[in-house]
Amino acid sequence: MASILKAQKANASRADDKRKGKRKADDMDVDEVTEVPVAKKKRNKQRVLLLSSRGITHRMRHFMNDLEALLPQVKKDSKLDSKSQLHLLPELADLNNCNNTLYFEARRHEDLYLWAAKTPNGPSIKMHVQNVHTMDELKMTGNCLKGSRGLLSFDKAFEDTEWGRLTKELFTQIFGVPSTARRAKPFIDHILTFSILDSKIWFRNFQIIEKDPLQPNGPPQTTLVEIGPRFVLTPIRIFEGAFGGATVFSNPEFISPSAVRSALRREQGGKYNNRKDAEEENMRRKEMRKRGEDALAVSKVFA
Repeated sequence: MASILKAQKANASRADDKRKGKRKADDMDVDEVTEVPVAKKKRNKQRVLLLSSRGITHRMRHFMNDLEALLPQVKKDSKLDSKSQLHLLPELADLNNCNNTLYFEARRHEDLYLWAAKTPNGPSIKMHVQNVHTMDELKMTGNCLKGSRGLLSFDKAFEDTEWGRLTKELFTQIFGVPSTARRAKPFIDHILTFSILDSKIWFRNFQIIEKDPLQPNGPPQTTLVEIGPRFVLTPIRIFEGAFGGATVFSNPEFISPSAVRSALRREQGGKYNNRKDAEEENMRRKEMRKRGEDALAVSKVFA
């Protein structure tokens, strides 16, 4: 009996050694020339979950479809029912095996907000989306391969501020297409540009053309042609965690679109009130003039 137990322990120890050796072999690669184990390169496993809230319009939906076509590492999910349950988004990203999230939040069927977050630990940025133009609206002449990888170009202004550096790193991981993405093509034929102007982030997409289309047999000449979509992002707040947590940055210059609309309504209401006050003043002056006429006035003598 003791010999049987010793044999079982020996077999178990040999199996453990084999498993450990297999794990080490998986972590290492073998050089074809020297046959020396070499550490494998770290793979870029960035996957993005794309979803929206209820109440988006057709233009917002077309804009989301353009982003899905632009990023082959995106996984699209169904709409989130409640806007107050943002704490469920990291769990949804984990279920879809994603470590980045792009969440579009629609308000009043006209205002669109974009949440860009690293899940599950953060950080996350809430931005207001303006001046959205989809690919169908722009009617641009550029046309790149669907699923191709794109170069990321950032303005120098991103390095001037802390929130700019944080946003640049977050956008690099979200919009940078990994070479090992499942639907990615092994081509780089367009450039995604991010620029900062008036404390806003301007997004443009350009196709790289090697030859002049008017002279196909001429010398090679690299040019850029805009494809679309195009949009402008206004950063509102940066949170330490994913969709919540301590506030790292708050934009003091941001004014919500509802506040702008209420100010316009107050201005229009003020004009209406001033016009009604002027009409009442004119009526009061006419009544005063009628009371001031004497009994020998021309209008009464020759009435």
